[in-house]
Amino acid sequence: MVLGGSGFVGAAVVEALARRPIRLRTAGRRPQSAPAGAVAQIEVRSADLTARRELEAVVAGADAVIHLLMHTAGWREAASDPASERVNVGVARDLVGVLRERRGTAPPPTVVFAGSTSQAGVPQRLPLDGSEPDRPTTTYDRQKHAAEQVFKAATAAGSVRGVSLRLPTVYGDSPRGRLTGRGVVSTMVRKAFAGEELTLWNDGTVQRDLLYVHDAADAFLAGLDHVDLLAGGHWPLGTGRGVPLGDVLRTIADLVAARSGRPPVPVVCVPPPDVATATDMHSIVIDASGFRAATGWRPRVPLHTALRRCVDAFARDAGERAYSRP
Repeated sequence: MVLGGSGFVGAAVVEALARRPIRLRTAGRRPQSAPAGAVAQIEVRSADLTARRELEAVVAGADAVIHLLMHTAGWREAASDPASERVNVGVARDLVGVLRERRGTAPPPTVVFAGSTSQAGVPQRLPLDGSEPDRPTTTYDRQKHAAEQVFKAATAAGSVRGVSLRLPTVYGDSPRGRLTGRGVVSTMVRKAFAGEELTLWNDGTVQRDLLYVHDAADAFLAGLDHVDLLAGGHWPLGTGRGVPLGDVLRTIADLVAARSGRPPVPVVCVPPPDVATATDMHSIVIDASGFRAATGWRPRVPLHTALRRCVDAFARDAGERAYSRP
């Protein structure tokens, strides 16, 4: 069962799971269709997962649940939108309650939860490896942390086997070759094609550990496959390489220029807006060696290759004529 299967990461997870000979159910608010060429027996549902009865119906009979649900307003709006707590934490509590009622099955159902590396707060040292104390600074990070604690407590009680995979900045194209998501990469690709300058909130040296969405999806499958080694813990994911955001934006500008035949758009530094947080101004690099040692997972797609796929996906989706050479 994939909760949030119609979302950015969810679509990639569903596509990866569809290649396995399993029974697969996916649910989200938005309509979705089954991946082409699927091996799995797939059931697609639309549901309001904040309604406990609907949640109970979609997880009925599931041996494993991948929890990717996130409030649609985004993480920056969590503090100003009271509905975010219900989605980001309330569904986790309801899910544990529903699964607890099935207690007595052996083994308990697996839950793989999408946490965030930003739960650690402003890094005291780099790289982050999961051993550092958590000091979440934003409302969203506190909500993610609270949900993670729900699954850890339920694992200790024997109700579920819970695994939290903490995601860094995830980017990429969808399984159907479209550029989706609202993150920094997709936003800057769209701006570059529109001929707009690409803006940095700092001098460009702040680093991010960028994880390609299809590599992230493979990590969730690895979490399912190795739950006996991972249950009860939180596991930060990343490439182990911090890339200066200035370099990322300049690469995007160059790739879009090569695709469109126009000069690269400028990359400029601007004062941070009011919505900027302390974590925006600090580098994030992840040491995922613990997860890699337990599962054998590793990121496979190099950054430049993945960025080019993002640019190509947007160009194809928008229509080649609009951006062809004169």
